[in-house]
Formats: sequence, C-alpha cells, structure tokens
Amino acid sequence: MSEKRRDSKNRVLKTGEYERPNKTYEFRWTDGRGKRHVIYAKTLSDLRETEKALIRDSYDGIRAEAAALTIDDLYEKWKVLKKGLKENTFENYKYMYEMFVRDEIGSMKILKLKKTDIRSFYNTLHDVRGLKPQSIVNVQTILHQVLQLAVDDDYLRHNPADDALVELMRAHGDENSRRQSLTTAEQDLLLDYLSHPGCKYHHWYPLIVTMIYTGMRIGEVGGLRWEDVDFENNMIDVNHNVVYFCSRQERAKNGYQKWGANTPKTEAGRRKIPMLPIVKEALLMEKAYQEEVGIKCRQVIDGYTNFIFVNQNGDAQHQGTVNKAIRRIIRDCNYDQMDKAGGITDGLVLLPKFSCHSLRHTMATRMNEAGVNDRVRMAVLGHRDIETTQNIYTDATDDFNKAEMEKLNTSLTKK
Repeated sequence: MSEKRRDSKNRVLKTGEYERPNKTYEFRWTDGRGKRHVIYAKTLSDLRETEKALIRDSYDGIRAEAAALTIDDLYEKWKVLKKGLKENTFENYKYMYEMFVRDEIGSMKILKLKKTDIRSFYNTLHDVRGLKPQSIVNVQTILHQVLQLAVDDDYLRHNPADDALVELMRAHGDENSRRQSLTTAEQDLLLDYLSHPGCKYHHWYPLIVTMIYTGMRIGEVGGLRWEDVDFENNMIDVNHNVVYFCSRQERAKNGYQKWGANTPKTEAGRRKIPMLPIVKEALLMEKAYQEEVGIKCRQVIDGYTNFIFVNQNGDAQHQGTVNKAIRRIIRDCNYDQMDKAGGITDGLVLLPKFSCHSLRHTMATRMNEAGVNDRVRMAVLGHRDIETTQNIYTDATDDFNKAEMEKLNTSLTKK
C-alpha cells in the first residue's frame, strides 16, 4: 500500500489536495464533462470548507464553471436569448443595464453575489444617484431577468434579486409617505432601534429623543446650548434658533458655511418647555458621549456658541444633515426588521418616510392623544394662536382611533 501524502505539518492530504511551495493549498478535480478545475486557499481548513461547498453544489446541480461567470456574462447571454419584447422595450432594458448596472456591479462574480449586494446597489441608485422609484423598477426588471438565467441554468440556487425592489420601497418608507407623524408603534420601533449601543446610528438617539419629546423645531434644537437647559428644575429655555442657508455650490466656492441665529418671531416662540425624564437622560447621554470621544463645540453663530448637538468637527447640526441621517436610519431599521421577520412582512411594523419636522408633529400628536390641555400644547409647541394647535397639529393616528373606538365599544357592550 502506497504511503499517504502529507503536508509540512504531517497532516494527511485527501485525493486532489496539494500543498504548494509557498505553504498555501490547492484542490484539483475533473468535472463530469471532463473539464479540469483548481481552487486555492491559504490554509488546509479553508480549502476543505470550499471543497464541502463544491460537493454540496454538485448534489444541487450547481455547475462548477459558474465560479468564473459575472453578471455581465449573463447579460450578454440574456441579450441573445431574450425574445418577444417590442424593440423599444428591449432597447430601454439594454439602456438601463448599460447606464446603471454594468459599471456598478456588472463585473461581480455571480457565486459571490448576495442579496445584500443587490440592496446596496439599489440604495446607491436611490440615495446617491437620485433615481426615482419607477426608474429603479426598470433596473430591477432587467437585472432580475438576467440573474434568473443563472438559476434556470443551475448556476445559482436562488435569484438574489427576488423581492429586492419591494424591500427597497419598504425600507425607505416609500409605501406610506403622506402621514406627517409617527404612530406609537413606529415611534417605539425607531427609539428601540437607536437605543441599542451596537447600532451604528446610536449617536443620533439623544437628538431624536429631544426632538420627539419636546416638539422643538430643528433650528431650535440645533441652536440649543447647554446653558439653555436647567437640569435642576427640569426646564428647557427656547430663546433662539439657528439657520443654515448655504447651498453645496456656495460652500464649495467660498469654503465656509453660512449660518445665522435668530430670536423667535413671536412672544409665543420664546418659551420654556418642561423637560421630561427621557429627554434629561438623553441630554446627559449626549454630554457623556462627547466627553468620551473628545467632541467640543467650536462654532460661533452670531454670538451664540456652546451648542449641545454638534458633529464630529464641533459644528452645529442642521436640517439637511439630520434629514439625511433619518433617511439612512429608516432604510437600515426597516431592513433589520425584515431580516428578523425572515421575509414574512404581513403585519410587520416598519418606519414610513419622515423628516425631522415629522418628529415635531409626532410630539403634537402624542399630546393630543394623551388629552393634554390645548393651552399647554400651544405653549409647548410655541404657537401664537390656539387654532394652529387645534387645526394643524392634531393628527390622530389610525392605531389610536381604533384603540379609542374599542374603548367605546367595550363601554357600550357593558350596558
């Protein structure tokens, strides 16, 4: 009996396994068509993990030559095989692929393509390139058809583009963008997501909490200073706001940002807001975070400084930056929810599309639902007249309406 081959660490090598001169490993085999293949790995354990995958693929009918195939390769095949389309439709599909897919992900190997890659690609189209939903629909149509060829030809088990568009719309909250305030369930989801220290958006938690539970405008929150907060008596003094009024082009040209600070337009705007415990906790959390990472306010706006909410450079936060962060939070929170649900989205609570001003509406709605006195709501929100409070910021959510009607039904059935 011939002696079994061993590597330099005296481990027995299986048939087809070889240790290379540089101490890495390779596995050689011949497929059913007589074609030779070879794979490489840094360690023997890594090599054998890859071998297991090859064996699994062979049982599932996944072809070995798929390792070299790219999305572009499948697209070229799709162009030849696709029949039955009107000429202008066919040309439009090809344009969408050439314009948006090829340079972004066309060169990716299909065996390395994951669902998260498709998500990231669509997020780029939506967030960076600014494509409208209908345009992304067209991209999804062509991309899904191209990748389906890999499934049909046994190169892939599943189409990674399955349901990707639905997930995109749900993740960005595009399914319900008209409501101006969050429901209680949506608000709870948002704060629970941000409150976890492991969340990459955790540093936004104090600002979001402050906006929701004070009803302050973004300019008022952005201009809030540490000296405006009375931690002993739990009051917040709203006496000014900051405004950012510089376009991206102006900043690139002039090299600086244009800011301004204003006192409230009306006496009602100058107000003191009772600080709820959750807001106090959030502000102290922000203070501790800034001390830990060494962030300090360095900006002076028309004589105002020592702002509470600043970025890593010590500059005040403004509406554009906060809204951009909110869009990313909505997207990633919704993806997280959908992943946890394992694809079952019926009845799943997701975040709708909303802006920082929606958080002011949310506070107004919560106060309205709780039956807070109109005059108190008017004072907290800084309205000059009661009609504004009653007519504009009195959205009652569907969930709340259902709950209230259920109370009525319970009351009636007891009689």
